[in-house]
Amino acid sequence: MMFSWIFLFWFLQNIVPFYTFNSSQCYSKEQTHVYSDGNVVIATLVPFYNSYRDRALTFTSFIRQTHKSFRNIAYQYSLSFIFAIEEINRNTHLLPNTSLGFDLYNVNSNRWDTLEAPFLCLTGMGIMIPNYTCRRQNNVAALLTGASWPTSAHIGRLLNIYNFPQVYFGPYVTILSDRHQFSSLYQTAPKDTSLPHGIVLLMLHFNWTWVGLVLMDDNNGAEILSDLRGEMDRNHVCVAFVRMIPDNVASFFNNAKAILQIMITTANVVVIYGDNEYLSGIILCIGYYLMNWKVWVMKSQWDLNFTANVFMLDSLHGSLIFTHQYAEFSDFRKFIQTYNPSKYPDDYYLASLWKRHFNCSFSGPDCKMLGNCPPNVSLEMLPRNYWELDMSEESYNVFNSVYAVAHSLHEMNIKQVQNYPQENGEMNINRWELNHFLKNMNFKNAAGNTVVLDPQRKLDTEYDIFNHWNFPVGLRQKMKIGTFSPNAPEGQEIFLSDHMIQWPTGFAELPRSVCSESCFPGFRKSAQEGQPPCCYHCTQCPHNEISNETDMDHCVRCPESHYANTEQNHCLQKTVTFLAYEDPLGMALTSLALSFSALTAGVLGVFVKYHHTPIVKANNQALTYILLITLTFCFLCPLLYIGHPNTATCILQQSTFAVLFTVALSTVLAKSITVVLAFRITVPGRLIRWIMISRAPNFIIPICTLIQLVLCGIWLSTSPPFVDSDAYSNHGHMLIICNKGSTIAFHSVLGYHCFMALGSYTMAYLSRNLPDTFNEAKFMSFSMLIFFSVWVTFLPVYHSTKGKLVVAMEVFSILVSSAGLLGCIFVPKCYIILFRSHRNILHQVRNKAHSRGKVDYTV
Repeated sequence: MMFSWIFLFWFLQNIVPFYTFNSSQCYSKEQTHVYSDGNVVIATLVPFYNSYRDRALTFTSFIRQTHKSFRNIAYQYSLSFIFAIEEINRNTHLLPNTSLGFDLYNVNSNRWDTLEAPFLCLTGMGIMIPNYTCRRQNNVAALLTGASWPTSAHIGRLLNIYNFPQVYFGPYVTILSDRHQFSSLYQTAPKDTSLPHGIVLLMLHFNWTWVGLVLMDDNNGAEILSDLRGEMDRNHVCVAFVRMIPDNVASFFNNAKAILQIMITTANVVVIYGDNEYLSGIILCIGYYLMNWKVWVMKSQWDLNFTANVFMLDSLHGSLIFTHQYAEFSDFRKFIQTYNPSKYPDDYYLASLWKRHFNCSFSGPDCKMLGNCPPNVSLEMLPRNYWELDMSEESYNVFNSVYAVAHSLHEMNIKQVQNYPQENGEMNINRWELNHFLKNMNFKNAAGNTVVLDPQRKLDTEYDIFNHWNFPVGLRQKMKIGTFSPNAPEGQEIFLSDHMIQWPTGFAELPRSVCSESCFPGFRKSAQEGQPPCCYHCTQCPHNEISNETDMDHCVRCPESHYANTEQNHCLQKTVTFLAYEDPLGMALTSLALSFSALTAGVLGVFVKYHHTPIVKANNQALTYILLITLTFCFLCPLLYIGHPNTATCILQQSTFAVLFTVALSTVLAKSITVVLAFRITVPGRLIRWIMISRAPNFIIPICTLIQLVLCGIWLSTSPPFVDSDAYSNHGHMLIICNKGSTIAFHSVLGYHCFMALGSYTMAYLSRNLPDTFNEAKFMSFSMLIFFSVWVTFLPVYHSTKGKLVVAMEVFSILVSSAGLLGCIFVPKCYIILFRSHRNILHQVRNKAHSRGKVDYTV
């Protein structure tokens, strides 16, 4: 017997070392379930770990390795959950005489065993107590899930079969509001339907028009992509690339093509839109490849611990984050300060944090009790880059979800008491009945914010915009730099304090994210074929068009009274101009007109003075005087074309020109006919003699003039000349001119003149062989040839000339044609009268005529 005791003592002494406690075993331990009893239990599923599989290379083959990373942000969900449960239990007005318990499950973030925890929750087999039944009374009222919507959707399809109430505390997802698929699933978060508009307004605020998109590769991601693309297209923001990322870290981490696309893109701004659980994968890659030359625009926040201890340089510095506005609870901070292992000994994760950061030691193999801990330590003393003390958006939703269930239970309890008073207030949980109260739940939380679960009554709430600061490295601080209010008036939806923003370390100033550089004033955007609208060339504006703003799609033509400056970014007032007397050209033409008019008057004076001489008498004095007087006024006619035009001068220009030249040409025609009748008929009959004696050819003048007056009358009554402006002939000048009105009438007048000149030329040509003393017909033919040539040449030159030269050309044609008449008809006669007076004797004239064998008739 003694030997037996000695052997037992020796065995116990030697076997104890095999079971010596090693605290390192606690680091590999994973707690899957925490339970607190109560009359009614609310269960929640929280993914405490990020789990993913990766391939590792061995000497023989590739093997799969599973990696896990603790998620501090998920741990905060559980704290918010416990905080809400305890606060409700202390509230005497909400669920009186009823204690709330909780059933907290740690679920994996992958989908391999997604439904394991819900089955445990449904069956009540989550607690394993030795020597007791494994199945407890199932009094779970509702199940809270999040923050990954795909996982919640899988669970929801299972719970939908049993009408088991499920409250989702992750970001709002449209598909989860489908009552046909998820009749018992409710969402606490407000809608995000206006967020794409807010993101685009942020782009427009900073003039970012070339943006990359990184979204989840699922139904929700496709819906978000459609909304974002539509909003970007409406506001002329272009998508540089779209990368749909898978729902786990490793598959994206190993996708070299996706990573390379983000790294080499010319877009300096990338929008990352996804739920927090799977967002960590892209965050991991961003930090791993040190992509600190991009501005990341994100929704909500991410798990800081996921990258806190991996990278020395935080590539997310300068990121912009949209978060729903919510008021934090002051009691939550007090709860965090008092949350410690001595008060909550069953929380293994809390004990691990105390061991890691406060150098405590595990006192037993249960990894719950701690020793050698410094006094008065709390979660708020944890490093900033490891623990986010402020309540996250999802934690806020967890808090509201617990209260939504509690209020629903409270209302259901009141109804049961009213219907069944004999049950003494004991709550009978009918989950299918609880759905009715959850659907219609509408209450105000402790912060004064309204919580609505019915998706039809949810409204878009305001957003806070945060800037992530991590300079110096390790600061890890979110600074509020603006707000987005979807319901604000247009143009006031977004407010930003630009001076507070810290940009990524790759930028010294406001980053630019454009496909093409801006087109400065004077240029317009010209689209590149096959490229988005934001990719363009800069093309200079066409002549007399401007662009006075940056990146204009079209140039604007200057008004007729203005012209574009050299840079083509401003319209200048044109200088009003016309053929003025002060202009050198105007002065020259005026001098010519007055000189020729004076010369014609002088010729008229010579003919009047020597009217008794044979050469004057032989040329029909009356017609000569009419022609000279008419030519005098013809030379003065151009003065109407010079100076500032007005309605009177415009009308007088054309009518005076038409009538005076008609009189002159009809006079020449009368003289030509008289010469032909006098010298082509050697034996005139009675009719010819009567015509000669009665001077019938002189009636040609009033007849032709009357025809021209009729034409001018029709012209002035139908479409008279008027004052017009020519804004295009001379750059920078507005030319004031007289518009002819009816071009048909103007050309008809010229045609009538040319017809008369051609008739006079024909008559004169028939008299080309007259004696030299009576060579007026020859000179008249030359004058008509000059007149005809001038005005036939005038028409093409007139239509091809611009500006003041048009007026000068018409004046010059009037002067040349008038000078042709004066020079060809009267200069030879004046030469004989003034310098060869011996030839201006009747006897000399007759002798010269007889010597040629011609008959002499004095006209």
